[in-house]
Amino acid sequence: MSKRDEYIAKIKLQLDELNANIGAAETKLHAAKAEVREKYTAEVGKLQEQYKHAVASLDELKAAGEDSWEAMVAKVEKVRDALKHSYNYFKSQL
Repeated sequence: MSKRDEYIAKIKLQLDELNANIGAAETKLHAAKAEVREKYTAEVGKLQEQYKHAVASLDELKAAGEDSWEAMVAKVEKVRDALKHSYNYFKSQL
């Protein structure tokens, strides 16, 4: 497996884990009181949009040529880190 393939697999695993955590938080919201559920449902939606953006960035990285993919690593990591930060902040608010 090439360095590029290893990196893509690592980032995909991290994004999948964050998506599972977002899903678990959404499940917990269904059992929460109505006022809490309303407040945080929008936040979960924002997290899901960030996840979609992160996956799109990863797809761009996958499609990049061998000579340009390393230049895209910083963008993918920035998007992943933003999602992770947003999730951690959301989790701290629950």
